[in-house]
Order: sequence, then structure tokens, then C-alpha cells
Amino acid sequence: MASARLGCVDGRAVFITTSLTGYIDIEKVSGGKLSSDPMACLENWVEVCKVATNLSQADESSAIALDANKLECPVPRPRQIFAIGINYKAHAAEMNNPLPTQPLVFTKFQSSLNSPNGAVTLVGEKCDFEAELVAIIAKGGRNISASEAWGHVAGLCVGQDVSDRALQYANTPPQFSLGKSRAGFTPIGPWITDAASLTTRGNLEMTCRVSGEIMQHTQTDDMIFEIPEIISYLSSICELFPGDVIYTGTPSGVGAGRTPQRFLRAGDVIETTIQDLGTLINKCI
Repeated sequence: MASARLGCVDGRAVFITTSLTGYIDIEKVSGGKLSSDPMACLENWVEVCKVATNLSQADESSAIALDANKLECPVPRPRQIFAIGINYKAHAAEMNNPLPTQPLVFTKFQSSLNSPNGAVTLVGEKCDFEAELVAIIAKGGRNISASEAWGHVAGLCVGQDVSDRALQYANTPPQFSLGKSRAGFTPIGPWITDAASLTTRGNLEMTCRVSGEIMQHTQTDDMIFEIPEIISYLSSICELFPGDVIYTGTPSGVGAGRTPQRFLRAGDVIETTIQDLGTLINKCI
């Protein structure tokens, strides 16, 4: 297996095969050396990657066929979920915001986590879509330098930061965390891909479609603050822990920034794809 892809099926940590069509139970293939708990695997990421690298063709050939609908959130119990606002130049422009001089941080709550293909229950008439690149921490710490930050990252995955704009802007100042933390508003997945194996990690293509129509399309090099800068900034204030989730911001094209505005409707299907990381498919109900 060229690189580790950590998924979750039936509550158990699994490797996703190179073909992306099967999965291998991590605890079983490691002979009990690694845990079946995805969170424990993130704490032991170096060993997870070693086991993945040493998997044989026979191991992959004996994999269980993957049903994407059975994939669960690959990071089910993070201590902290951080998110960065206004972190793409084009998004700042569409929202008529100046470029920030330091990362704009809010949080999302664990109770909002959703699976890669889970349904999103809309509340009200102003729920919006936000495609995001997500970083998952393996090695925690404080005061992590930008030059060392990638060494603290387990992997990258795809995220949707579904947002209830009515709730978000119900008061002054805005309630970002509440507006983005309704049940099911934080789909993550479809798996976590080892960041060290991604030669493209600094410039990934990202696309969001709503019911087949492309709404967002960008390269992640449009970020204002890249992942190492974000980790350095966050860790200068908060201690980071294995399994922490960092949503790194959304590009231009969100529904609230369009003329006329385009919010999610029941029956819409949100497809969020990032190069080399996979696709989330979330139906709105």
C-alpha cells in the first residue's frame, strides 16, 4: 500500500485499499498491535503508516468490498474542532471583506459531526454549503513552529462546513460556532489520507457541486494562511491534541455570496471533491 488511508466502518478503524474499492481491518491485519479505535490510531500515526506501507498484495486482495454508504466519520471523537474564516482571497472579495492579517478562528461542536455520505437536515431557508480542506492532528503540542507543523499532521481529508446563515447572523457579533454546528452540519471524510504521502498537498483542486451544478472550484494555493501557519498560530494559544480537526476555510462561490443568493433546498445533493482525497456526497432533507 503506497500510503495510509484511515477510514471507519462499523465503528472500527480500517485501511482503504489503493484501488479505493475495499477495506482492511487495522486491528486484525496488525495482529492486535494497532487499535480498532480510529482515535487511538491517530495517536499512533507513525506506526499506522508503517503497517500500511508493509501491507502485501495478498492483504489487499483479501480486502472486504467497500460500500461507501457504510463509511463513518473517520475522526469520531475529536477534542477540538477549529475552523478558519475568510481564508481564501477570492472568498474574501465576494463577501466584501478585507484580507485578514491573522487567522480568523471559530469552533464547531463535536455533536455536529456527520459521515461522508450522511444526510444533512436543513433548518430554515438559509442553509449554505462550504467546501473545505481539513487537516487532522496526529502529534499534539504547544508553540509549534510553521517549519515543524507538517510533522504534527496525520493527514488531510474533505469537509463540508454546512452553515445556517440565519442563525449565524441572528445577532451582533455573529454566532459563527452555533450557525455551523447544527446536527449533521460537519461531514468529514471519506477517509484520512497520510499527509506525508501527498506531493500535491500545497495545491489541491477543490470542487463543490450542488445537485450537479458546480458552485465552488479552486486550487488551495488561494489560501491566505496555509496549514503550517494555521497550526503555528493555533498552538501559540491552545494546546493541540491527537485527533483535533482543523477546517481550513472555504473558497469563493458560497450561496450567500451569489447574486441572487442560492441556499440549500430539500432534495439537493452536495458533492464535495478534493484532488487525491476523495468525495463527500450529502443529501439535504
